[in-house]
Amino acid sequence: MSLLVPEKFQHILRLFNTNIDGNICILYAMTSIKGIGRRYAHAVLRKADIDIRKRAGELSEEEVQQVVTIMSNPRQYKIPDWYLNRQRDIKDGKTSQVIANGLDNKMREDMERMKKIRLHRGLRHYWGLRTRGQHTKTTGRRGRTVGVSKKK
Repeated sequence: MSLLVPEKFQHILRLFNTNIDGNICILYAMTSIKGIGRRYAHAVLRKADIDIRKRAGELSEEEVQQVVTIMSNPRQYKIPDWYLNRQRDIKDGKTSQVIANGLDNKMREDMERMKKIRLHRGLRHYWGLRTRGQHTKTTGRRGRTVGVSKKK
């Protein structure tokens, strides 16, 4: 970071209902938004033609708007489908990048669908057990009662 702070420096940016620290490099600051990782943030910044070494607070309003439009419509800016986090959605069959509150809604809908059709993974979620094939006989006992109760 330079020793001189520009006069238009924003210490906190608000994007997609998320506060972003303006002192952090824009590439890593964007990852604080849920649903955006380093690779996707890098692709968006490349498409927006923004220097990735810039601080988040140094961006102008036009650059921020450009980043928001690219993140909202990645396929229009030729970001490939395999970069996106929601491929072939179960309801509409479309591929998109789901960000922030939309990601929470989609996850909740997926869980409800899995529980409703009595999918094995949905039942494990409902019972509060591990869903990805881990062993549960001896590990993961935190939060549950363990042992045998004594009779008096």
